[in-house]
Amino acid sequence: MRLHPTFAAYICRQFLTWWFGILLVLVALIGLFDTIEIMRRTASLKNVTITDIMAMVLFKLPHLAQKAIPFTVLFGGMMAFWRLNRHHELVVARSSGVSAWEFLTPVIIVAAMIGVVKVTVYNPFASAMMFRYEQLEARYFKGDHSLAAISGKGLWLRQPIPGGNYILHASKITPATMSLRNVIIFKFHGKENFASRLDAETATLGNKQWHLENVRITAPEKPLTTVPKLSLPTNLTQENIQDSFAKPETMSFWALPGFIEVLEKAGFSGLRHRLYWHSQLADPILLCAMILFAAGFTMRPTRRGGATGIVIVGVATGVLIYFTTDVAYALGLSSRLPVFLAAWSPATVGCLLGAGLLFHLEDG
Repeated sequence: MRLHPTFAAYICRQFLTWWFGILLVLVALIGLFDTIEIMRRTASLKNVTITDIMAMVLFKLPHLAQKAIPFTVLFGGMMAFWRLNRHHELVVARSSGVSAWEFLTPVIIVAAMIGVVKVTVYNPFASAMMFRYEQLEARYFKGDHSLAAISGKGLWLRQPIPGGNYILHASKITPATMSLRNVIIFKFHGKENFASRLDAETATLGNKQWHLENVRITAPEKPLTTVPKLSLPTNLTQENIQDSFAKPETMSFWALPGFIEVLEKAGFSGLRHRLYWHSQLADPILLCAMILFAAGFTMRPTRRGGATGIVIVGVATGVLIYFTTDVAYALGLSSRLPVFLAAWSPATVGCLLGAGLLFHLEDG
């Protein structure tokens, strides 16, 4: 017997209501704890106001909410199925010839759609907000700091130095030796007062300094000068240059493939960004796995007082899945697992285990 569209819509509505309610509660709790944490970190900073703190919380909250969506789907599904089971609505559906898989299918489709919207629509918004949060965090907690950006036209670096800062651009990069070619450097007094321009054939990263060769120096109201060698101070290393590139969490899902291509063409590792992109692609499957687990825990007839056990099992399952996903992600970052396996295995294994649990508990 096929599931009637009216009953399918009713089940989906029950799930969406519980999911959205749990999402709001969880986001509010996350925002509260994050506010307390940021207030603790800024307690000794006199230049940070409560408005700045709230702005940081609001900019970071969309990203934290994005990470919480799999757990809200799990708990929303559990509560929806538990309520339907408690009111014997699932019993009536089974007695009319509807199998568990038939009334689970629309909910699984809705969960997959939530995952698709999360990745394609919500992720770019959360990434833009997270980028703004990173800027505020750097301003308030890190002070002056180095920034690096890479594009199809080469490498850009901003480096603070005593009394000012400089901006470096190189059109060609050799990451293995951290050697740059066709280098242009703009030096500034303070933040905006132009001091001089340096054009160098090459620049090589040494111990706390750039070694420039064949340098032409241009400064306001001064003649052009040329020097064979020149050293410029820096606190950068090859590792923290790459760490200064845009974090994958601050980049839109749509922009990541292009950025990975540019990064790898320049000779830098795109592993972290590629792993994050694949993990985003796997999110709809992970949400489907959450629905299967939720159904397996709550669709069997329960006695009175069984809600407590369901909540405990659900929380334990959520923690286990979170831990497993993080372990796989860490193994992917350390190159101990291939990117595809590290990103997709938690969602795929979760679906298989959830389906196996339902096959074991259900007759049809």
